[in-house]
Amino acid sequence: MRTSPAWRVLRGLLLCIAAVVTIFPFYAMVILSLKPAEAVRFPRSLLPGGLTTEAYHAVIGGQGLWGWVLNTLLYSVISVVAVLLLASMAGYAFAKKRFRGREAMFWSFLSMVMVPYHVTMIPTFILLSKAGGVDTYWGLILPTLANAQAVFLMRQFILTLPDELFEAARLDGCGEWRLFLTMVLPLCKPVLATLGTFVFLWHWNDFLWPLIVMQGREHWTLTVGIASLQQEQVPLNVVLAGSVVALVPIFCAYLVGQRYFTEGVTMSGIKG
Repeated sequence: MRTSPAWRVLRGLLLCIAAVVTIFPFYAMVILSLKPAEAVRFPRSLLPGGLTTEAYHAVIGGQGLWGWVLNTLLYSVISVVAVLLLASMAGYAFAKKRFRGREAMFWSFLSMVMVPYHVTMIPTFILLSKAGGVDTYWGLILPTLANAQAVFLMRQFILTLPDELFEAARLDGCGEWRLFLTMVLPLCKPVLATLGTFVFLWHWNDFLWPLIVMQGREHWTLTVGIASLQQEQVPLNVVLAGSVVALVPIFCAYLVGQRYFTEGVTMSGIKG
């Protein structure tokens, strides 16, 4: 059906308004981070004038920033690799392997999504504390690796792969590990890129769990470190400059995974 010119104009106007509302917080964050350390006055402070990089010099030259960045990178990158490996293995088993209780096990595992994260946080911390995992990297990373959403996404994608392909590989003498490494993983590149982007964003922006587990200042992640600046009465422009620095790796991660992002989201939901 052909749409009327009035509807096209209205649709374009609504999209422009939505784009402005979406972009404005990022614009305000960048502009205010480039302002001198003075009281914010709206709307004058949002105008691009009198800009300075002194806040970025304070953030980059400040104590602890690069340690927080390194801790966040370790937390995010190791978690991405581990979650992708475990989720792809579990998704392949739930999608293509036949064993008793498979469906009951899968839906029981998937029911974890309905349990609020905060409900399991205290028992997890108690167990971790008794195991000596508080203020350690393995204690920070290990509890986040069982990701039901990641397993579900991998299962849905692998279900779309033809069974004949795997049967032909087995007839040629291909073992399960070789089949998984040389066929399943290469075919899952789109969903792996999509899932990897999501997992990286989840862990890079994670605040509550690192705040609870990593109690030493030298072990803080970037989100915890930036939040601590507000308690130390650091100027607003310095806090926002730290937020801009924290945003750059997220933006780069999205650019890297953008090639497969849309394809992975679309194809993962074709079959259920």
